[in-house]
Amino acid sequence: MPRPAPVLHRDDPAKDPLTGHVKVTREDWLNVAREVLIGQGAGEVKVLALANRLGVSRSSFYWYFGSRADLLDALLADWEARNTAPILHHCALPTETITAALCNFFRCFVDARIFDAHLDFAVREWARRDTSVRRRIDAADAARLRAVTEMFEAHGYEAVEADSRARILYFMQIGYHALELRETIETRMTRLPGFLEHFTGRQPRAEEIAEFTAFALTART
Repeated sequence: MPRPAPVLHRDDPAKDPLTGHVKVTREDWLNVAREVLIGQGAGEVKVLALANRLGVSRSSFYWYFGSRADLLDALLADWEARNTAPILHHCALPTETITAALCNFFRCFVDARIFDAHLDFAVREWARRDTSVRRRIDAADAARLRAVTEMFEAHGYEAVEADSRARILYFMQIGYHALELRETIETRMTRLPGFLEHFTGRQPRAEEIAEFTAFALTART
């Protein structure tokens, strides 16, 4: 299913009306650039093409960005804020059990409002052709792995075991999206108890399974 086009500031009744000669905002430029990145790749993120999509002159771009390179850097910062920061946040949330902590981690990957898998893999594809983007990907993966490792350590796992479990969990989850597995959320939830037990070595509580399943089903509706 194609992604819906981003709603521009001027078309969003929830936003304050634009004033003066302003027709689009910096956020509009960034939102449209993100969708082009996801749908067509970084090479197609071009100022004139974006201006045409926004229905404005190219000069409007330079009110917000010094150059195309500035826009591309803003896209990377946007990706880090949208995809890496939420994982770090959810891994650091206090929980009584490691299985509840894993449920917090999994929340990122069943709710596209928390983690945008399409954006993540668009940036990974971009990194194949740009070494500077590759470095940003490597740094993000390292930060995410540290957060997951620390999540295990916070629940009493020794450093070596925490590192191993974190790597298995994180790379499994990234691979899940990379393969674009076509399974319903209902089917995935039937596997949740086994996932939690095998990733942690501990039995999840019934209330943890029920709470996460309710969240996942709501997030996908």
